[in-house]
Amino acid sequence: MAGTTAMDIAWCGKGHDRRVADMSVRLRMRQALPEAMRARDKVAVTALRATLAALDNAEAVPLEEAGVGSTEVARRELSERKVADVVRAEIAERLQAAAELTDLAHAERAAGLRAEAAVLLAFLGAPGVEEPALK
Repeated sequence: MAGTTAMDIAWCGKGHDRRVADMSVRLRMRQALPEAMRARDKVAVTALRATLAALDNAEAVPLEEAGVGSTEVARRELSERKVADVVRAEIAERLQAAAELTDLAHAERAAGLRAEAAVLLAFLGAPGVEEPALK
């Protein structure tokens, strides 16, 4: 989207603005990724890349629907609600993994997973998208 600045993109991290533009969750995530890369924010980059890949996978058409030998099949379009569901699943996955890392040797990894979940949660704070209840 031309004219969009980093200030228009909502994501949580090292000093990043949390102002939310009137854009879809996926679009804000896609625009936040290069900003996170420029800022060398490894936590945000990891969370955004993985979640964008999960969204791409959710849009893939199953082979049964595409048909054998089909090479050009339109991807499914996810509603904003479905996109939010995928993001919530990614958040839940990270929090569950962090909870399972109880050994002191894994404390840093658990903290990283919780930080990734926080990055993703910031994208669900957009108007019209209800936030999940996190423990």
